[in-house]
Amino acid sequence: MAVQPIRRRALGINAVQAAVFETSYGQTPTTGFKRLPFVSNALGEERPLIEDDQLGFGREGLDPEYDVATNDGDVVVPMDTRAFGWWLKLLLGDPVSATAEGVTTHTFTSGKDLLPSASIELGNPEIPSYSVNFGALANQLRVSMARSGMLNATIGVIAQGETRKQALSVAGAPELFHGDRFQQATGSIKRGGEVLGSVTAAGFTYSNNFEKVEAIREDGRIDGADPLKAMMTGELTMRFDRLDLYDASVDGTPIDLEFGWKRGATSSLIFTVPRVFLPRVKRPISGPGGIQATSNWQASGAGGHTLTAVLTNDVASY
Repeated sequence: MAVQPIRRRALGINAVQAAVFETSYGQTPTTGFKRLPFVSNALGEERPLIEDDQLGFGREGLDPEYDVATNDGDVVVPMDTRAFGWWLKLLLGDPVSATAEGVTTHTFTSGKDLLPSASIELGNPEIPSYSVNFGALANQLRVSMARSGMLNATIGVIAQGETRKQALSVAGAPELFHGDRFQQATGSIKRGGEVLGSVTAAGFTYSNNFEKVEAIREDGRIDGADPLKAMMTGELTMRFDRLDLYDASVDGTPIDLEFGWKRGATSSLIFTVPRVFLPRVKRPISGPGGIQATSNWQASGAGGHTLTAVLTNDVASY
């Protein structure tokens, strides 16, 4: 019987992700890493080739040159009771935390002038191969809500660069930092503290709108990124069963929305958007079934925060 030769091939199921907050932008600390769960990770430095444009060398072209470096990508992570707070800190900055009877409430708010950066190591132990994406900033958060399925968040990351792949891990062997996952089936959408019924689909996107500082550098990397206006948009798909939201869209009256999930008696995650404007949309009748429409809303931070995220769990601090 033929035996398949043993080859070291990297598999996603064995991939590891470890991350640490930086004290100085782009400088990876030697300690403090946490191993974080993830669904997918598209980070990695790219340097495209530029075709040589010189004349006078005949028909055979010369060697191309390398262009500037970019390292942008989406990291899809599970929305759980513990590790997701690490990503909220990267997105919104340090929370205000309060503990009572062993339960801690972490309140994250949008609009901070200074936001943290991180180093994120990705590893393939089979090879072995490890590299660190440094100067990582959380530019965007995207969440889709549905009636069933796994609940994940997509974090749009802008990083400064990536180290050369090597056999040894910079992170070492940190413990896995994770918690129980929140589920789509336990999600709720509220307005004014009351459950908003007949919503068949929903989602939202929060953005820090980082502007890259594309300075002239010998390494071809960015010099950093500056956060501009915090923005939040989303969509609600609803069956037509009420007039109050229609009236709000016609009158231009802002409403508040709350997106939340619970896990047991002591763990919850709530996103509050206090000032939401709904567009006026038509509700076409296309057959004998239910009539529904999708509203693409926009949030405002006038008079307060565009977004507040409250995570309740057993973690003392982030």
